[in-house]
Amino acid sequence: MAQAEIGIIGGSGLYTMPGLTKVKEVRVKTPFGAPSDAYICGVLEGRKVAFLARHGRGHRILPSELNFRANIHGFKQLGVERIVSISAVGSLKEEHKPLDFVIPDQFFDRTRHRVDTFFGGGVVAHIAFADPVCEELARIVEGACEKASVNGRQGGTYLCMEGPQFSTRAESNVYRGLGMDVIGMTNLQEAKLAREAEICYVTVAMVTDYDCWHPHHDSVTVDQIVAVLVKNAENAAKVVREAVASMPSDRSCKCGSALAHAILTDHKTIPPATRKKLKLIIGKYVEASGH
Repeated sequence: MAQAEIGIIGGSGLYTMPGLTKVKEVRVKTPFGAPSDAYICGVLEGRKVAFLARHGRGHRILPSELNFRANIHGFKQLGVERIVSISAVGSLKEEHKPLDFVIPDQFFDRTRHRVDTFFGGGVVAHIAFADPVCEELARIVEGACEKASVNGRQGGTYLCMEGPQFSTRAESNVYRGLGMDVIGMTNLQEAKLAREAEICYVTVAMVTDYDCWHPHHDSVTVDQIVAVLVKNAENAAKVVREAVASMPSDRSCKCGSALAHAILTDHKTIPPATRKKLKLIIGKYVEASGH
């Protein structure tokens, strides 16, 4: 029996999930090591959910240090089929103002030091990733923003940078010239791994401030940014509640069969250790015995 059907990843500012009942902490061991923290499992709007603080409670883990594979595999172990990922971002367009929520439908990769696939070790798979976000889930979240009276917009590109330093002004201006919408440090790897794990995934990008391209960027104080983070976290909790309440029980998207034609390796040649390690990911397509 699944311990959760919906996963929530909390980013900067959102370290707990208000409104959860029947709460229990679940520590998960994965074949890829330890997730960022314990999963906080409980019931929200009548649905079983699991909440994970991406950077750990107390914000202890750098973006480059995150064990993305363990975090996503842990959700899969709990039975999660959909993930709503909450993230603080900088805005690269005047129209995306602080306190706005952007629900991007594209990503652009500027990371350098990240492991972002479950595969390797004798098994090769190439998932389709042209549309990296579950459209069904994105529509639900956009509707949830409206119900929660939060200014949310579906569409746009999330540029995923390495960090932990923020951009130079030259970089920020190049990203703007490329037409990017928001900038963050964490979500692309989550999206790739969720797709490989056949889990629906959507990003709720909470705009904290304008990136350094903006003429008023340097006059923004830490106090102002913290105030926006707090308000964004409150709004995110409302949006998540509304989204969970309106999710249909069954998925009608293609996310649940993303691996159906992706595994290129002759099943008979997959090493037993890799077969065992990836059982939860590839088990429905690759028999345990190798025949």
